[in-house]
Amino acid sequence: MPRNTRLYSDIDINFTPHPVTGDIMKKTDYSAISQSIQNLLLTNHYEKPFRPEYGTNIRKLLFEPMDLMTASIINEEIRNSIKNFEPRVLIEFLEIIPNFEKNQYNVNLTYSVINLFSPISITFFLQRAR
Repeated sequence: MPRNTRLYSDIDINFTPHPVTGDIMKKTDYSAISQSIQNLLLTNHYEKPFRPEYGTNIRKLLFEPMDLMTASIINEEIRNSIKNFEPRVLIEFLEIIPNFEKNQYNVNLTYSVINLFSPISITFFLQRAR
């Protein structure tokens, strides 16, 4: 069956070897994009050599007072970083909900990948590391 879409691929960041060849396996399409977004959101500014603007300030924001204003800033930080550094993705829905009992933010992100058909929804949480 011919494909009319572009194939996105990247190496597996866990460096999982292929069971037969021993080469590092690759991630394609949705899993490659998800891995890229995860790397983008977990990278601090000035952490990537020669690209100080790459990444987000999310880790720094986790030590700010937990309120709706900080959640709004995290929302904008995620939107701006994906818009600037992940051109293959269009954000359809992004919600940051403070969870005061667990001292964390719950993040609901739905995005669509250009040239791929169905949107992807992921839910994760942001929590301070002590």
